[in-house]
Amino acid sequence: MKENIFNYLKNNIVILVISFILFLLSVFEFVYFYNNVNNKNELIDSFENNSYELKDEVKAEKIIVDIKGEIKKPGVYNIKVGSRVNDLINEAGGLSKNANTRFINLSKKLEDGEVVVIYSNKEINDAKKNDKLEVTAPCVCEEVKNDACYNENSTNNNTNNGSKIVNINTASIQELTTLNGIGESKAKAIVSYRDKNGKFKAIKDIMNVSGISETLFSKIKNNITV
Repeated sequence: MKENIFNYLKNNIVILVISFILFLLSVFEFVYFYNNVNNKNELIDSFENNSYELKDEVKAEKIIVDIKGEIKKPGVYNIKVGSRVNDLINEAGGLSKNANTRFINLSKKLEDGEVVVIYSNKEINDAKKNDKLEVTAPCVCEEVKNDACYNENSTNNNTNNGSKIVNINTASIQELTTLNGIGESKAKAIVSYRDKNGKFKAIKDIMNVSGISETLFSKIKNNITV
């Protein structure tokens, strides 16, 4: 039996060797193919991930802002991140001939979702008369908040820092002008009223003074006392 097996192997050694080599090649080819498939999948996944990241980066480079009012082409614009109010105005075709940018911060850096309102000369003048907008910082109109206006707490000689309380019965004209929205003319009117009618009994009595509206009173009531 053993002799027969030995003779069979001896007579078929070439075939067996070739078969073994083919078997090894098959195993090698299978392993090689499997690794290539995995590598290709990894490359595809990596490419897709990088594509998504690039798309996200492209999206992040743009912001959406709205510009209204005295502008040649009002509307919603996609602009580059880091753009300023002045850049948006140029993008929208520039200002109209009636535009008033005295209280607009043209150098303000814009953020996504902001609204910029360019007021007209008439709107500013009417707002001053009606005390709807302060001369120092007309940032809010009745319909929409204007994100491009100068901050109401920015440095200004007529702006109260919020920490000092002014006694309207004893304050001088100079002290009264430190109140937000109270200029020299209104301060003189307060002193004149006080001299003619006596001291104020309550802080709301200041609205009896000509030029002190309810809107203005609401802005200074936390900074005055009697």
